[in-house]
Amino acid sequence: MFTVKIATHFAASHQLNGYEGVCRALHGHTWKVEVSVRTEKVDAVGISVDFKELKDKTSRIIERLDHKHVNDVPPFDTINPTAENLARYIYNELRTRLPDGVSMAEVTVWESDGYALTYSE
Repeated sequence: MFTVKIATHFAASHQLNGYEGVCRALHGHTWKVEVSVRTEKVDAVGISVDFKELKDKTSRIIERLDHKHVNDVPPFDTINPTAENLARYIYNELRTRLPDGVSMAEVTVWESDGYALTYSE
């Protein structure tokens, strides 16, 4: 089994409704997003999943969030834009765009150098 991982990022603001800490106030992050997928196959060249193609697919998803107030972007206009919800959203969106034989492994969202959350199924 091959696990292929890419990392990218986006910058945006958000606020956590109903949260009692300082993050209830408007603030921003440069979120780092790591995506891992798995496959057992390689092509004739010996490549399992092209890094650039995986990064492009991921970028198309996160460009909806980049330089936005995430609370205004569906589905985060109805659910809190927590790291948990962001990671699950990216995971679910990306899995519908993967080729046959490639499956999602996990998505990790870093809010800062010291704080990350990983979603997998």
